[in-house]
Amino acid sequence: MTSDELLEQLQARGILDPTAAARIKRDALVTGKPAENLIAEERLVPDDKVAEVKSAMLNVPYQKIEAQSIDPKLFAVVPEETARTYETIPISMQDGLLVIGMMHPEDPKAQEAMKFIARQNRLNLGVYLITYTDWRAVLARYSPYRTEIAKAVESLNVKEGDGNDRTISLESGASNDDAPIVRIVSDTFREAVQNKASDIHIEPQRGSVRIRFRINGDLEQVTSLPGELAQPIASRVKVISNLKIDETRIPQDGRFRAKVFDRDIDFRVATFPTPLGEKIAIRVLDPTTGLKNFESLDLLPQTRKTILDGLNRPFGMVLITGPTGSGKTTTLYAFLQSLNKESVNIVSLEDPVEYFVSGINQSQVHPEIGYDFASGLRQILRQDPDVIMVGEIRDGETAGLAVQAALTGHVVLSTLHTNNSVGVIPRLIDMKVESFLLPVSLSLVIAQRLIGVLCPDCKAPEAAPQEVQDLIAHSLKGLPEDVASQFKAPYQIYHAKGCATCKGHGVVGRTGIFEVLQMTKKLQAVIEGGATIEKISDAAKEQGMITLRQDGIVKALRGIVSIEEIIRETEEG
Repeated sequence: MTSDELLEQLQARGILDPTAAARIKRDALVTGKPAENLIAEERLVPDDKVAEVKSAMLNVPYQKIEAQSIDPKLFAVVPEETARTYETIPISMQDGLLVIGMMHPEDPKAQEAMKFIARQNRLNLGVYLITYTDWRAVLARYSPYRTEIAKAVESLNVKEGDGNDRTISLESGASNDDAPIVRIVSDTFREAVQNKASDIHIEPQRGSVRIRFRINGDLEQVTSLPGELAQPIASRVKVISNLKIDETRIPQDGRFRAKVFDRDIDFRVATFPTPLGEKIAIRVLDPTTGLKNFESLDLLPQTRKTILDGLNRPFGMVLITGPTGSGKTTTLYAFLQSLNKESVNIVSLEDPVEYFVSGINQSQVHPEIGYDFASGLRQILRQDPDVIMVGEIRDGETAGLAVQAALTGHVVLSTLHTNNSVGVIPRLIDMKVESFLLPVSLSLVIAQRLIGVLCPDCKAPEAAPQEVQDLIAHSLKGLPEDVASQFKAPYQIYHAKGCATCKGHGVVGRTGIFEVLQMTKKLQAVIEGGATIEKISDAAKEQGMITLRQDGIVKALRGIVSIEEIIRETEEG
């Protein structure tokens, strides 16, 4: 079976659109990577759908794998190098049968390698087809972080409490993978990627260095190192980020790209001087977790249709609003990918460029040299764009230029900081945008928040307390009948107590809740009559807008998120 045959089947079944299939086919020829790997890396369609099609084509059963359920003893049977080379993993071994998961069971070389392992261990062989994501998850378990860190610290012969004043010198071009400091830093990056951390914090304390990861929005300490290592760790990070090692008095910003688990990850670095040494915050930009396609956004059918109608207009602004860390940029990239076609010229202005997307012309602003969003937006209009993405509307000049671009036949995507969707219109008016321009230039306003996804292995339903029953009933009243009718009182809610799958947290990732304000004639009349938040909110409800709380409550009743977090993160509508 070839990549072309797989792509043809995915198109025939309506799983992959022809434009995306053509791009994947081209990229597969250029990179030499299998089509399903590229599809998974770009998150074009769910892994399991591709696996099910391939399973039918090869007549090899597909098996979903839980990485944490694999017995670590099996890693000695199928060594890490073999697992990486042939994209295979051990699943189980019992009663003389070794069960292997293979991404490419049709590959003769992979078949022979697995048969050799089975013969060597005098075992029979069973094979399942697995997905790229599951293979990655199991592969990540081959290198335990804390064990390696402990070995590296031990080799340095330092102890907790030695202080931050002694320096271990590192050559600026250090590349010896056996060097303890190099190993500590590289293992920290791998551990962060494996745990799907969005940020790494390296913080000098009195007598120690604390390393914390931000996972699912919360900071968690993963290890503590002797304080003596603060400066050499900072130096190593600055070396690979191309920052000045001898400058410790002022903050510095840098960036580097590294290959972690055989995929390219961008790391954005910011240093910050403190009396105990330099604190370093590192944003982990992993395309396989941070980039989503439009289909993977958890949207209600009505919300999905409204957004698609707005994106498919020939011109107009689509603004995404929410607090810092609410996933606005991720949603922007999902919209961009849905518009990314060979016939469309997409140009973006970002600060900074977080993810590099093939087919999009991305530019990073540099305000320190006068290249800001406003000046960049003027230049973009000379690039014959169809779609313009502006990372953030921060001032009146940028807002005015974005409105003018939307009025002159461009689709403009951007973000703005407000608490909800109805607050965007007064905010733009405060930024000196003429109110009569908004009805003809603004297509959609989307507000969003990120909420923890309950662990599917340990979540359990229970009856909601009466107070929550009343709140749910009130919220369901304003929903479309086809949505509200799915839920009947007494309502059940879900909680997750924590298990091995979610490492005791009760959550496994985050999902978005959304509200979409669509420009209509009724809303236009409200704006022309003097827009206030109260008037806009009343008009939005009259035209059937699903609020953040309503969207969240639907997801809570479906067992996706907890009702308590929805109540905490949203306002009563």
